Amino acid sequence: MKIKKIPMVTQIVIAVLLGIVFGLLFSQAGVHLKIVGDIFLRLMQMAIPVLILGQIIQAVGGIAPKELTRLGGKTIAVFGISSLLAAAWGVAMAVFFTPGKGIDFSQTAADTVQAQEISPSETLINFIPTNIFDALSKGSIIQIIVFALFFGIALNRFLQKNPQSQLLTIIVDLNEVVLTIIRYVMILAPIGIFALIASTISSLGLQIILPLGKYLLIYGLATLTFLALWIVALMIYCRVNPWRLIQNMKNMTIMALATTSSAITLPVAMEEAQHKLGLSSRITNLVLPLGMSLNSNGSAMHMAITVMTIAQMYQMPFDLIQMITVAVTATFVSLANAVVPGAGLVSLAIVVPQLGLPIESIAIFAGVEWFVGMLRTILNVNSDVYSAMIIAKSADELDYQIFNQ
Repeated sequence: MKIKKIPMVTQIVIAVLLGIVFGLLFSQAGVHLKIVGDIFLRLMQMAIPVLILGQIIQAVGGIAPKELTRLGGKTIAVFGISSLLAAAWGVAMAVFFTPGKGIDFSQTAADTVQAQEISPSETLINFIPTNIFDALSKGSIIQIIVFALFFGIALNRFLQKNPQSQLLTIIVDLNEVVLTIIRYVMILAPIGIFALIASTISSLGLQIILPLGKYLLIYGLATLTFLALWIVALMIYCRVNPWRLIQNMKNMTIMALATTSSAITLPVAMEEAQHKLGLSSRITNLVLPLGMSLNSNGSAMHMAITVMTIAQMYQMPFDLIQMITVAVTATFVSLANAVVPGAGLVSLAIVVPQLGLPIESIAIFAGVEWFVGMLRTILNVNSDVYSAMIIAKSADELDYQIFNQ
């Protein structure tokens, strides 16, 4: 009798549940599992910069020049609007539900992330790599994307003059090899995710999480309602079945939930976008890697709702102009937001001082960063795919036969 293989998505769900139980029951042993989880994350992350570099070069290099300009403009417009709306939605939810009301900061830890001053000019300069190999070694995603765009445009022009060149074919083959490496590493995903969850629960426990229950609940509600608005928009514009859409994206959603990393979820999202949602490879290879840094809906919402929560904790009411400033600032900083677990505190350290709030207020949110990261990453990943679907529909590159199969 043939034994049916357990699907990867089921293995990951089981790993998450077992990790929670193990972390609660065996807290001292669970802490030692962190090294296993860290090894898994590093194995995944080691190929991500090369994957992003290659996929964008392939997408930009293989597209017609006229389409590149038109498609790029649509992509940037959808990214900017959606991230700003996500930040504004976070501000609105915080104003309506007041998650910071009644939370005591008296036991906040003294050690916090150091404030990081940032200006628009510095951020713009930091988008440009001084050395692509340095950007690759540091995993500076936006710098890698900038170089990949220039390389792709140059490759596009080169191929117009040299149509017999096999350079693009070599890049395509290299991308497939990198994807194969990631597929091999994904075999270890259930073990790595179990270790990550167990070590997190072991080190934090429930005592630091419970006081921020209202904040987590409202942030979760904001995320779910914004995702629902996205789905309604796709149902109207793309004319897709909302339940089918959720079903076709369940693997990437659970991967985002479990790993709290957009970068690690990217290969799964790219595969499902083509083979389950019906997006063309051209749209997938261009929009999703770009969206990982330039379309951080979840990061923008997280920063906006957290800043508003901190203001409420310190009884510092914001007027309409300040709320608009929060939304715009959160959107801007989300462009430079890292795509690996734990980046949320660093982003808050950039935004919070600029808005006149105490930097030490960030410390208490370290206790729930992992759980916030789950929600943030789900919105980051899903909104990237939703944006790609809108762009694919506008370019008539959404295959409904694949979507509905």
